[in-house]
Amino acid sequence: MGTTKKNEREIAGCGAYATSADFKRIFSEDVNSLYLLSLLLTGTPDRAEECFVEGSGESTKGNYVFKEWALSWARRAIIQSAIRLIAPMDHAPTVNRDDVARGMDKIPVILHAEVRAIFELAPMERFVFVISVLERYSDNDCSLLLGCARREIASVRTRSMQRLGMLLSSKYPTEFSSDNLIMPENTATITTPLIAQCFAAPGWVGSVSQ
Repeated sequence: MGTTKKNEREIAGCGAYATSADFKRIFSEDVNSLYLLSLLLTGTPDRAEECFVEGSGESTKGNYVFKEWALSWARRAIIQSAIRLIAPMDHAPTVNRDDVARGMDKIPVILHAEVRAIFELAPMERFVFVISVLERYSDNDCSLLLGCARREIASVRTRSMQRLGMLLSSKYPTEFSSDNLIMPENTATITTPLIAQCFAAPGWVGSVSQ
């Protein structure tokens, strides 16, 4: 154990690991994307801000994270903060319309239809859709994060996709024919194409199973 810690310190001294300043820069430069992730998960502006602040604090606690993984680590911290705040697996309440209206003020108008549709999902459906489909976490990692069986992740994801398909069919009629309701490899580009673009940045997705 002592040798491992020594090696980590040596690597850190070489500048391979992200520093607290690196994470602060990420939360400053990527504030819009990270806030959108917080808002989609928590469902309210107040909780989104709380989640954002907590995620920022958790990211800068001195974990040994390679610089090229820092953005994905920051997004993972946001996800974990949202799970603690909302506890979606415990039948958390759905997003109310007043909170939806307030949340719309802080995101681009072009995303409003898709965000409103995601907010219509039950909390567990919303979390699984965002984490599994948009953030592209594996079913195993989703199940570990949310504290449920892997088979439940697949079931909830299918249900959320079907629900979003119905909610957005009027906005994207050609994408939602009966044939297209069969889930493709990248379901987000079919279901919520504009939001999918916001989540399409390349990078490592941290595995909670390691």
